[in-house]
Amino acid sequence: MAERSFKKEVQDLRAGEGEIFRGEGILAITKALLQSGVSYVGGYQGSPISHLMDVLADANELLDELDVHFESSASEAAAAAMLSASVMYPLRGAVTWKSTAGTNVASDALTNLASGGVTGGTLIILGEDFGEGSSIPQERSHAFAMKSQMWLLDPRPNLESLVNCVEQGFELSESSNTPVMMQVRIRACHVHGEFVAKDNRAPDFKLRDALQSPRRDINRVVLPPASLAQDVEKLEERYPAAIRHIRENKLNEVFGPDNGDVGIVVQGGLYNSLMRALLYLGLADAYGETSIPIYVMNVTYPMVDDEVVEFCRDKRAVIMVEEGHPNYIEQSLISVLHRHELTTRVHGKDMLSMGGDYTASVVEKGLRNFFEKHASDRLGNRPPAPDPVPILTSEPVKKLADTVPPRPAGFCTGCPERPIFAAMKLTEKDIGQHHVSGDIGCHIFANLPPFNVSGNTMGYGLSGAGASAFNVKSDKRTISVMGDGGFWHNGLTSSIGNAVFNEHDGVIIIVDNHYAAATGGQDILSSRADNPRRSTQHSIATAVKGMGVKWVRQIDRTYDVAKMQATLTEALTTEETGPKVIIASSECMLNKQRRVKPQFRAAVKAGKRMVKERFGVDEDVCTGDHACIRLSGCPSLSVKQTDDPLKDDPVAAIDNTCVGCGNCGEVSEAAVLCPSFYRADVIHNPTRWDRLVARMRSAVIGTLQGLADSRRVAFPD
Repeated sequence: MAERSFKKEVQDLRAGEGEIFRGEGILAITKALLQSGVSYVGGYQGSPISHLMDVLADANELLDELDVHFESSASEAAAAAMLSASVMYPLRGAVTWKSTAGTNVASDALTNLASGGVTGGTLIILGEDFGEGSSIPQERSHAFAMKSQMWLLDPRPNLESLVNCVEQGFELSESSNTPVMMQVRIRACHVHGEFVAKDNRAPDFKLRDALQSPRRDINRVVLPPASLAQDVEKLEERYPAAIRHIRENKLNEVFGPDNGDVGIVVQGGLYNSLMRALLYLGLADAYGETSIPIYVMNVTYPMVDDEVVEFCRDKRAVIMVEEGHPNYIEQSLISVLHRHELTTRVHGKDMLSMGGDYTASVVEKGLRNFFEKHASDRLGNRPPAPDPVPILTSEPVKKLADTVPPRPAGFCTGCPERPIFAAMKLTEKDIGQHHVSGDIGCHIFANLPPFNVSGNTMGYGLSGAGASAFNVKSDKRTISVMGDGGFWHNGLTSSIGNAVFNEHDGVIIIVDNHYAAATGGQDILSSRADNPRRSTQHSIATAVKGMGVKWVRQIDRTYDVAKMQATLTEALTTEETGPKVIIASSECMLNKQRRVKPQFRAAVKAGKRMVKERFGVDEDVCTGDHACIRLSGCPSLSVKQTDDPLKDDPVAAIDNTCVGCGNCGEVSEAAVLCPSFYRADVIHNPTRWDRLVARMRSAVIGTLQGLADSRRVAFPD
């Protein structure tokens, strides 16, 4: 169950020749794949291209009609290996994943693919992710493209350019027998616009055709001495063929006047940010007309030397607008101009920030420095500067930061992972701290307050392996935490299998929330839901035992904090050796609410009796010690001032975002805190019996309250 359904939008993918297609970037990329006659598509979800996988999953009916095979791959490596179908056969294939995080996982398959080369066009769509909102280390796909000699496209963020780039990507791949990578940033994935559609194409050569007529070309198998010949082919045949295709099909673009003494070279994906920055400087209008010559690199690797030399020949200076570090393109540009003996001055990272997200304001600052140095007269029409955005060094923001405590990222309201780490904190209090090895996924938030329990994180499904160096005799055991998505991605072999083989006497907690929750709630092997097109409901416990783990505990309700604590304590203190695996299962609350809320509303509307659990805090009982908050951290658990003059501290309170998971009360009970938490049942469409019971309860409570009031000591005014 993905976080968003595209069932309605995928109907637009049927648009034919001459029709206007309107939508967002992800849908345009999908439409371009179908217009290109793709035979198969695979991939692994991850921001910012998770929705591409979701669109394809919802478009199954259309894919079947076109005879296109789609797979949700087990990992990026599995997706990359799919592309081997295009090595021997003229099959067009596309895969997608999250930039360098996925490319690292897929590197083995990609290296072999790039070495042997391809017959059919292959396209790898990468979700590039820069800036403080990124969930991965700040590395660049550009490095991998250069290393393996694969061509890298970076289209301008508008639908026409995205569609053209997909179509040309296949043609470039086929003309040079080389895999092609195409990077799209989050702004490109979700930009809205329109383009003139073409008819969808069924593959000219189908997968069934390949199965009926197997082919074999020993020259494309990566074995010595063929591997050396393949490297020679890369340099002497594929590279020149790629340069020729890029030049002849004008994949790179030039905007602005034909001549000028200064100019800008920019990655295609940064074009919109560049134009907004030029607008701020009075050097472009809102329609994209500019007085500055701009060379747009929709292909960032390989660089077409003749094109950049021709662009720079009459210019005193150019600035290279290149996101990420190191400055690969800037270095190549300087090298090319030097070889051609041009005296054009090249700027780049000396005026722009070395790393981070190149927003319009970041680009504008660098361009302002460039023009003030080389063409200050061009800035004469600069519009009035907008009011500056307050930064952390400004006095008002400093005062605010002193008053308002920082709010770290954390688990969602009702998240079933929260009680796991509350239990871990309680266990830590009883038997001491243990080294905790973390993993990729929502549970990485346990690194932050209020839990502060997780540690190093080496990769998806690698938490067990990340603790393997500590497999020494000691009275303390390591704790490794991984999610169910990471378990099926890589953890089963690299963490569980490795621990069994090396007799690692540590504890591994597998957080089973029924989905690949961190990437949008996609189904996986162990999902409890029925999936008509995938095989689900495969037990993690069975898989773990099959790998040879003997000590396995299954907990089917993580909100039982006391049970979680007791099981973890047992795992850390038992005399049994070898890996100990705890499978902590409860459905991801976000996905559960997406499913349950519409059902609940429909039932209430139909007049059915429905009960919703709500939790609260009795402020008369609450002491205001807030230990419950420190052990839970739930966003719906807050504080409020009380009218009780005998209480100086604010008391705990639960707001209307509560989803009724009961974790706060469970934590309080397990930690022996206080009895101030209560549960109330909100009944929709109550029966006569419900109304009678409610009246009786109100009467009894009213009577008792009256007796209490009569005994209360009162002082005269």
